[in-house]
Amino acid sequence: MSNHEPQVREAFPEIDDIESEQLREQVVEAWVLGLERGGWQDIEDIPYAWNIHEVTNVEHVRGVTRIAREGAREQREFHGADPDLDTILAAALLHDVGKAYEYTDHVDDDLVDPDPTYASEEIPHSISGYALAHEVGCPLSVQRAIPHFLGEVPKRTLEAELVKSANSMSSNAITQAAMGITLQEWVDEYSQTS
Repeated sequence: MSNHEPQVREAFPEIDDIESEQLREQVVEAWVLGLERGGWQDIEDIPYAWNIHEVTNVEHVRGVTRIAREGAREQREFHGADPDLDTILAAALLHDVGKAYEYTDHVDDDLVDPDPTYASEEIPHSISGYALAHEVGCPLSVQRAIPHFLGEVPKRTLEAELVKSANSMSSNAITQAAMGITLQEWVDEYSQTS
């Protein structure tokens, strides 16, 4: 397959924690498609945010996945809930795969001809990430846990809420470490949608 596949597997060792072999391969396939269509040479070139380049998207995605896994463990052991770990791991690993499409305009490195059919900031990354997961055949439970902005999915599952919370926890840690501000302060100051 493409030279992106080993990159994806190396970047996200957490993929190996997904029990379902099929789901592991779907996560890799979604990332490979995103990288190829976005024209990325290296998965590490995708930034966490359009104006925070000292943290990579890979670092953030791994942080969300690790936080979500710990959260699921606590939900199970302390609260007696039964979150599906494969769904959580796959959705956490894919929640920002759409940045491979959305962030092509914000990177100085030479991209290899981003495919204009896909690569655009017109579609928020949480939606293009859902589309990638759908395209490679991820289960509906994973697809619906990827959109992480308010109102994108009408009915939130336990797994979707956990991924969303883990995303906020990782993002707050990154904005605090990189800029000394909360995620909300970053959104208020820098959001392109406001």
